[in-house]
Amino acid sequence: MRYDPDHKQQTRDRVLRAAARAIRDDGPHRVAVAGVMREAGLTHGGFYAHFRSKGELVAAAITRMFDDAFRTWQRCSEQPDARALADYIGLYLSMAHRDAPGKGCPIAALSSDLPRLEPESRDAFAAGARRLADALAQPLGRLGHEDADVLASSVLAELVGAITLARCEPSRTRAIAHLDASRMQLLRRLDLNDLPENPA
Repeated sequence: MRYDPDHKQQTRDRVLRAAARAIRDDGPHRVAVAGVMREAGLTHGGFYAHFRSKGELVAAAITRMFDDAFRTWQRCSEQPDARALADYIGLYLSMAHRDAPGKGCPIAALSSDLPRLEPESRDAFAAGARRLADALAQPLGRLGHEDADVLASSVLAELVGAITLARCEPSRTRAIAHLDASRMQLLRRLDLNDLPENPA
């Protein structure tokens, strides 16, 4: 059977989507290659046409997860810098994000697993986190903040910490209050709290 030139890449993408879902849902250590391949609609035997090992799969899936997270930032960044940052903070510190850890930021979802991951996966995680921090640093610098790189890392740490604590809170009322307070404090810290509401 002949396949078009993109067939192998499309198949790999299916496997990575399935692996990313499994990692978010069950954690990287409980991911089974057979289950991932089954979820992707493929046979277990086809795995080694795309990956040398489960470790390589996990690392590639983590990279894919960060690619997805970065696209969220890119959608926000189509607006002016201040509006982009405010909207990203609003999306990150939302109940929708809090309630969907399997679809959200991989830093918050996977950071507790990081010490037990293989070096290749830790490297993929670190590269993804740096990419997000670097993306946030650019508008912060253009808005006149000093040490934008350091500030961006601090902002990212605040976002991750706030969403993680909100997920630990069993009361939805208290979780909402926590996220609202964190968002307001962060917007104030970045001089974004006087922006008009986004009509979208």
